[in-house]
Amino acid sequence: QVQAVESGGGLVQTGGSLMLSCASSGRAFRNYHIGWFRQAPGKEREFVAVTRRNGGYTYYADSVKGRFTISRDNTKNTVSLQMNSLTPEDTAVYYCGTSQTVLSSIRRASEYDYWGQGTQVTVSS
Repeated sequence: QVQAVESGGGLVQTGGSLMLSCASSGRAFRNYHIGWFRQAPGKEREFVAVTRRNGGYTYYADSVKGRFTISRDNTKNTVSLQMNSLTPEDTAVYYCGTSQTVLSSIRRASEYDYWGQGTQVTVSS
């Protein structure tokens, strides 16, 4: 089954930075909203950021606004998530997914598919 592939996670200290990447060879990202979500142990998958398919408008969770930046490169079929000023609360497995949902549902994980295996981000205090 074709899936997205997430990469770039790792272990970083509080205040550090990481850049995550989401890539696909089986689906043209330009036709989809691409969202980043994260899931910490014992918690539900939560919205982090999304880049819309038309115009590339971006939206962020309040918890990451001003610290994270999502961007897409449709020519390379990749979406990146630059994460700065990381805190232990950002520790989670990060996933990217695709969606064609309406704007009002764009933050809902249930509206996405094509998930990859995720990439672990661990922020030490």
